[in-house]
Amino acid sequence: MTLARTVVIPGMVAEYATFADLVGSLSDEQWETPSRCAGWRVADVAAHVIGQLTDVVNFRLEGLGTPEVTERQVDERRGRAPKELADELTAAGATAAALADAFDDDAWAAPGPPGVTGTLGFGLEALWFDTYLHADDIRAALGMPSERGAGLEPSLSHIAQVLTDQGWRAATLQLDGHGEFPISGGGPAITGDAYAFVLASTGRGDPTTLGLDPSVNIYR
Repeated sequence: MTLARTVVIPGMVAEYATFADLVGSLSDEQWETPSRCAGWRVADVAAHVIGQLTDVVNFRLEGLGTPEVTERQVDERRGRAPKELADELTAAGATAAALADAFDDDAWAAPGPPGVTGTLGFGLEALWFDTYLHADDIRAALGMPSERGAGLEPSLSHIAQVLTDQGWRAATLQLDGHGEFPISGGGPAITGDAYAFVLASTGRGDPTTLGLDPSVNIYR
């Protein structure tokens, strides 16, 4: 189950604004820095996030999240400067906010448009998660401190749903400072640091520090 519409929509819009500020502040040298996403520079991470939202607001939804579409998003923005991509994101974010304001609770719980897996709410929560995670990829690449802000909650919600869909074992996330998120109907508690769990469950951290194994990686 996704978080409430009244939480996700303003949170997602704010996350995109923060991402635009981050990208717009980068130097040419920082733009070319390798990231922890294999084969991607900071510029490529930013291009994917920004290209994805541009695709969404223009209803280019088929294949979103696939390697082919992700590669296209990056290739289309290769050679563009940080400020230029930040401006693209600001414009796309304004369009997304206007579109999302029209959704009511029924639309939120309804199946997403063709090309989108799950409910509309799940799709928008996934965008918030993806933006939060990739912002952390950029900060990590540049030696900036991580931000354990509002993006952690939708990340936990999203990951719990994906693990459920993947048939992972029954468990309940009870991570420090956050609510409970059942996986596969709920079961023994997984406790500890929420940020560490997000890293471990996306292949960016060591799952054994939380008593887990590599099967928790949703990208495995």
